[in-house]
Amino acid sequence: MICPEYQVLSYRTTNRDGYREYQSDPKICASCPTRHLCTHSKDCVKTVQRHIWKDYEDLADDVRYTPKYQRLYKRRKETIERVFADAKEKHAMRYTQYRGLAQVSNWVKLKFAAMNLKKFACWLWKEKLAPFAVILLWPLYARNPAYA
Repeated sequence: MICPEYQVLSYRTTNRDGYREYQSDPKICASCPTRHLCTHSKDCVKTVQRHIWKDYEDLADDVRYTPKYQRLYKRRKETIERVFADAKEKHAMRYTQYRGLAQVSNWVKLKFAAMNLKKFACWLWKEKLAPFAVILLWPLYARNPAYA
């Protein structure tokens, strides 16, 4: 890290929240002509905090604007958003009948496990492995033919 007068802020510590702390040298900052722009502390120390994952966040932001990623993002509505739409429409996930984070989390995990099994069985069916697909799909189909 560098201050506006191009002085290096040295690394001090990483706090419990995952932020690295950088501090300036008080001897240099005491005689700095632009100290009023950096810090108003009485001990003449500028402190900067930067999260440990900030470099990766910046990298992800840069990648987001590339043409390849923009094409991939357009396909999101066809792939990822479709899963949530199916969960709401076909698997009664519009509302929950449970209260509390633990119970709702378990209920959602069970629903998505069932959806993954269904997707796997459909894949087996397409790959001409129908007997295995029937074994996987039968419990869902026997309870409610709308799941098939």
